[in-house]
Amino acid sequence: MQERNKITGTPVSRIDGILKVTGKADYSTDHPVKNVAYAVLFKSTIAAGSIQAIDVAEAEKAPGVLAVITHLNAPKLNVKGGLRGGAMLQSPTIEFYGQHIGLVVAETFEQARHASHLVKVTYAKTTPNVDFEKLASQAVPAKDPKEEKRGDTQAALGSAAIKVEEVYATPIEHHHPLEPHATIAEWNGDHVTLYNSSQIVNGAQSAAAATLGIKPENVRIVSPYIGGGFGSKGGQWANLVLAAVAAKAVNRPVKMALTRQQMVNSVGLRQRNYQKVSLAATKDGKLTALSHEITTHCAIHDEFVEPCGDCSKVMYDVPNSLISYRVVPMNMILPTYTRGPGKSTGSFALESAMDELAYKLKMDPIELRLKNEPERDPSSGKPWSSRKAVQCLKEGAKAFGWEKRKPEPRQNQEGNYWIGYGVACGTYPAHQRPSSALVKLNREGSDVTAIVELAAADLGTGTYTILAQTAADALDLPLAKISVKIGDSDLPPAAGSVGSVGATSYANVVNDACLKITDELIARSGKQYFARPTASQLMISEKVSTYQTRVESKAPDNAEDYSAHSFNANFAEVRVNKSTGMVRVSRFLAVTGAGKILNPKTARSQIIGGNIWGIGMALTEESVVDPRWGNFVTRSLADYHVPANLDIGSMEAIFIREEDTASNKLGVKGIGEVGIVGVAAAVANAIFNATGKRIRELPITPDKLL
Repeated sequence: MQERNKITGTPVSRIDGILKVTGKADYSTDHPVKNVAYAVLFKSTIAAGSIQAIDVAEAEKAPGVLAVITHLNAPKLNVKGGLRGGAMLQSPTIEFYGQHIGLVVAETFEQARHASHLVKVTYAKTTPNVDFEKLASQAVPAKDPKEEKRGDTQAALGSAAIKVEEVYATPIEHHHPLEPHATIAEWNGDHVTLYNSSQIVNGAQSAAAATLGIKPENVRIVSPYIGGGFGSKGGQWANLVLAAVAAKAVNRPVKMALTRQQMVNSVGLRQRNYQKVSLAATKDGKLTALSHEITTHCAIHDEFVEPCGDCSKVMYDVPNSLISYRVVPMNMILPTYTRGPGKSTGSFALESAMDELAYKLKMDPIELRLKNEPERDPSSGKPWSSRKAVQCLKEGAKAFGWEKRKPEPRQNQEGNYWIGYGVACGTYPAHQRPSSALVKLNREGSDVTAIVELAAADLGTGTYTILAQTAADALDLPLAKISVKIGDSDLPPAAGSVGSVGATSYANVVNDACLKITDELIARSGKQYFARPTASQLMISEKVSTYQTRVESKAPDNAEDYSAHSFNANFAEVRVNKSTGMVRVSRFLAVTGAGKILNPKTARSQIIGGNIWGIGMALTEESVVDPRWGNFVTRSLADYHVPANLDIGSMEAIFIREEDTASNKLGVKGIGEVGIVGVAAAVANAIFNATGKRIRELPITPDKLL
């Protein structure tokens, strides 16, 4: 039988696309559950203090109300069970504005919402710490990440021929996936099923079990489709378990969905950062020192710090380096992972500083980056598994028309617009995480079909499709003969769709399972073959009706001997209105080296999605805190501005061909995170090239340019 043409690496449309556009894909609250009740959270209206009294009498008497649950009657939960952000109704203490203080369960959503407004709460207020600008000077060294130091940065800065020392600020940002966080909880004896959007299915299972104090096998997470998450659905939050608490209290299934307004103080955020970047260089542009000092905030009793210095550790060859983190506790919900965590915000500071240094040196920004390309990972000394940063810059410059850029600002105008070009690089680590998968083969006559099962997650990125492609090639079956089942903790455990490990981990374990099932069928046949047959050929020739196998996979034993990353180069063309200061990104090009691209169509979509968020980060996105109360002024998509279609100009993505099997057998690297890294800096650098104004605080709004 002639070998089928490979389908991996081809732009296949999503196999689950029809289900999504016809409304047949079951998201968290779409699952058909009988006799469901509805729960609505109510939240604190102070940022610090405690609840003195809570009167639920009127709420309990309201039509349809089944239960009102507060810290006074909530069951004891393990607050260290692995859920993030606290707020589990275990104490009267208030640590941030919008903390969960109770929930109402009723026959309908409208009844629950109405009753939640009837609860009367008396507080004992204390003065909250909510003004980062005033508190930043009180920051203390973070527990994690730790300070990292090489050489003598201060001495190198002191003797530098040319140097840049500036502070770059990024605001609080929020996750606003199309599907807000929501859960249906259904108990069957001491077993609970949680229909919930979970980027890490098995992580949600273990965290829910530990918090509820039951065995992990007594918790089932069902999450076949996820309407976006961007990190907020990686770690699970209190609302997951509170839905289970509500269902237990009323002895029937309960559905609880966060409103858009509740999202801003329920599921974490990207924290505000001050980043002081100091660069020193010789007159010919060789870096001699790089210092990246980050000051940020965390929750009052829990610390999370996004690693803003990660790009600075690996992007450029520099003998003297300092990366440090300081943090101040605040009365605000715990920050969390947000797309490109640390790298997207950190790259804005680093790559803006590199642009400023290039301007001082009167050197092309691309030339400066090429001059400081490291042969090995500067932070560890490890060899690169592969690194395509140079190719990304060179190929991107040709495709973008970089030669048309004028080095001095305000030299390019068209009508009432200044036009500018900017460039910035980005990187994100590539890892394969341990995962397992089950492959089942079925034959009827000469028709062989396969089912691939694993507890993977699909954020909307195309997981179903790339796994079907991988299995189709490994089993020599048409794509239509492959079924993929994911998003269920009853399936073999797998890595999460976080940190750009999903595609790498899932594709490798599915490929390994398909190879294993072929090996087992060969052994079962008892024959020798001149050419290795495929699993489908063996099912037919040996007349096997059904066969299955399971495999567990992890990264190669020597993977940690290498530094493995995806790299990119981002090119932005902006048009800035001279009269209004409005900025439009008229063209954007991302060139990425990310190993083997399993599906160019879904990969391009991922990169462009990240680019658009990066443009939003540069120009519009900002969560504003009212310093009087500690609540967010921006609580919906009406005032938290994300880019819409008309805000975005021409977008293009190029992938550099890259063979890299050191970090994983298939040579796959993640792209979900790297697409946003470096984007904001490219836009900011283009704005400087257009206007001559260097804006070091995001977002770059018209008032900062006029």
